[in-house]
Amino acid sequence: MIRIQDIIDKVMDYNPEADLDLIERAYIFSARVHDGQVRLSGEPYLSHPLEVAGILADMHLDVTSIGAGLLHDVVEDTHATPEQLEDMFGKDMSNIVSGVTKLSKLSFRTSQERQAESIRKMILAMADDIRVILIKLADRVHNMRTLEFQREDKQVRIAQETLDIYAPLAGRLGIYWIKQELEDRSSMYLYAEQYHEIEELQEQKRDDRDRYVEKIKGILENKLKESGLKGQILGRYKSFYSIYIKMLQQNLAFEEIYDIIAFRVILDTVPQCYEALGLIHNIWKPIAKKFKDYIGNPKPNMYQSLHTTVIGPFGERMEIQIRTHEMDAVAKSGIAAHWSYKEGKEADEKTRKAFAWIQDMVEHQKNVRDPEEFLENVRIELFPDEVYVFTPAGDVKALPRGATPIDFAFAIHSEVGTRCTGAKVNGRMVPLRTELRTGDSVEILTQKKGHPSKDWLLHVKTVKARTRIRQWIKTEERERSLALGREMCEKTFRRHRLALSSMLNSPDLEKVYTDFGYRDADSLLAAVGYGKLTPLQIMRKFSPQQAPEEENKLPTHADAAPKKKKDDTGILVKGMDDILIRFGKCCNPVPGDPVVGYITRGHGVTVHLARCVNAMQLDPERAIEVEWAEDSNQSYPVRLYVRGNDRVGFLADITAAVSQCGSNITSINTRLGEDQQANVYLGVQVAGKDRLDVVMSNIRKVNSVTLVKRMSR
Repeated sequence: MIRIQDIIDKVMDYNPEADLDLIERAYIFSARVHDGQVRLSGEPYLSHPLEVAGILADMHLDVTSIGAGLLHDVVEDTHATPEQLEDMFGKDMSNIVSGVTKLSKLSFRTSQERQAESIRKMILAMADDIRVILIKLADRVHNMRTLEFQREDKQVRIAQETLDIYAPLAGRLGIYWIKQELEDRSSMYLYAEQYHEIEELQEQKRDDRDRYVEKIKGILENKLKESGLKGQILGRYKSFYSIYIKMLQQNLAFEEIYDIIAFRVILDTVPQCYEALGLIHNIWKPIAKKFKDYIGNPKPNMYQSLHTTVIGPFGERMEIQIRTHEMDAVAKSGIAAHWSYKEGKEADEKTRKAFAWIQDMVEHQKNVRDPEEFLENVRIELFPDEVYVFTPAGDVKALPRGATPIDFAFAIHSEVGTRCTGAKVNGRMVPLRTELRTGDSVEILTQKKGHPSKDWLLHVKTVKARTRIRQWIKTEERERSLALGREMCEKTFRRHRLALSSMLNSPDLEKVYTDFGYRDADSLLAAVGYGKLTPLQIMRKFSPQQAPEEENKLPTHADAAPKKKKDDTGILVKGMDDILIRFGKCCNPVPGDPVVGYITRGHGVTVHLARCVNAMQLDPERAIEVEWAEDSNQSYPVRLYVRGNDRVGFLADITAAVSQCGSNITSINTRLGEDQQANVYLGVQVAGKDRLDVVMSNIRKVNSVTLVKRMSR
C-alpha cells in the first residue's frame, strides 16, 4: 500500500512550493472517518483513497486535486457532509468531492437510471471543474486494478461501464495511458478467453520480437545520427484490446496483425519531426493512405504526432510515430498536461477551445430524461474517430466518422439544421445521407418552410442533430395528437349530449387532469390522441352516470393499476388489459431482456429491446412501461450469426449443439466467404435470455467456431 509520505515526495518533485498542509489535513480527516472500514480485498479502506491520490500525483496535478482524491469517498461512505468539507477545506475541495460522489443515497426505479443520473451529475460537475473527471478516472483505474475481489456479475457490469464510458472519456481527454489500461483490464473480464489466448500468443514470440525491436531501433538511431538529429526511439507493444478489436472487425488471425509492435521517435522540434519523416521514408517504402499528419491537424484533444506505416526490412508493415517531447507529454497526460491550477490560474484559450465539447455535452443532455437515451448519447459523444470538414468560409468543423451533411448543418446552427433541404459537398449536390470525409467543403441549402424528417434519424451521428430532430418530431406529434384527441373527445361528448367546452371551463378540470397524471388540459387531450387514454375515461370523471358500466373497469394512466398480461405473449402492460401485443421484428426480444413498449395507432403495443435502434427513433411520448411475466412458458424467435473456419461437418456440429440444448432451429442459411470462413445465420426458438446464453455458449464450444453473436436486425 502506498504511504502518504510517498505521495508528498512525488508532489515535492514537480512542485516544491506546494501547500502540503492541505494534503496532510485531507489525509488525517480521511483516515479518521474511514477508520474501521475494510475493502473486499481485506485491506483497510484507506488504501483506496491513498492509491487514487498517488495516481493523481503521478499525473502532476495540484494539491487541491490530490486532497480531493484522498476525500473522494467520504461523503458517500462515511458520516461526513459536504458542509463539513467546505468548512474544513474550502469550497473548491467540497465542490470537487461532491461532483465525484455517486448518487447512492437517492432512490431510483432501476440501476440503469441510477447509472445515468450519476454520469449526468459527473458531466455537469466536469464542465464546471475538469478536476472532477480526472479524480473519477483515477478512482476507476484503482477500482479496475482490484476488480478481482468483486462478484462475477459485478465484475462484468463494472467492466462494461468502464469500456462504454470511462475509457472513451479518457481518450477524449487525451490521457491515453488511462484509456489503454481501462480497456485492457475491462477486457480481462468481458473477453477472458480471448484475452488469455492473445496473451499466450504474444508471450510465445516475445524473445523474437524483443530482438526485432532492438534491430529496428539500431537502424533508426544510426540514420538519425548520420543526419545530426538527436532523438529518443521507443518500441511499444500494441494493447490487448486494440489487437482484439482489430481481429474482430477485420476478421484477422493474430498472426495477420501487422502492427503488434510500433515505434516512436521523439525529437526536440517540429522541423526535426518532418526531417525524420523524410529520412524514414527514404529507408523504407511508405504505404499510401497510411500517413496522418496530426501536427498540422491536431486532434480535438490536442494530440499531435506524425503517423506513418512503412514496409520494414523483412517485408512486414511497421507503424512509426514521430513527435516532440512536449507532444509526447500531452499524448501521455492529455488535458492534465495543459490545465494549470497553480496559484489559481485558469486554463489558456487554446485548452478551453479544445475541450468545448464538454460544455456542448452538458447543453445537449440537460433535457434528456430517458436513461437509455442519455447513456446512448454520452457514448456517441465519446466516439473517438472524427473527420474534419470545412464551411464555405474555410472554418473547420470536427464531426464523428460517418457524419452526414445533416450533422454538419446542425453543427453550424440549430436553425440551419431544422431548415436544411439539401447540401453541396465540394461544389456538387449530394444526398443528405452522404457520409462526409476529412477535407470536404460543405455548403447547406435551406428554405424557410424546410423541416426535419423522421428518416434523418437513420443517418445522423451527432447527439446535437439527433436531439434537435427528436424535439421537432415530438412537437409535431404532440400538435397532431392534441388536435386528434380534441376531435375524439368532442365526438364522444356530443354523442352523450355533453359539451367538451364545458369540461374545459369546469372548475373540476384541474382535479381531472391531475388524477390522470398530467400537468394541464392540453396534455390530457394529447394523451387521448396518442392512444394512452380513451374519451370515455375522461367523460366518466366529469359525468359518471353517462359512461357505460364496463367503463368503470378501465384503469387510468396514473391509477397504478395492477399490471395485466396478455396470456399468449408473456408481456405485462402497465394499466392495460386485453390489448394487442406485438414484438418488434427488428430486435426479437426474449424474456430476460430489458424491454420497452410503444403504443401504435390501431395496432396495440409493440415491444422492443430497450437498446433497439428503431425504438430509439420512436416518439418517447408513446412509450409505455412493460415487463415480462414470471410464469410465461412461450418460446420466442432469435436470430444468431455464427462464424468459423469451414470444414467437413461444421454445420452438422452447430445444429447438434443447438439441439442438445432442447431448442428448435426454425431457419438456417450459410455463406462461404472468400477467406474460407463459413458464415451461418440461424433462426432459433428459445424460452428466454438464460436459455439463449446456454445455446450460444454451447455453439462456442464447437471446434472451428470463432464468433457467435445475436443479431439485432
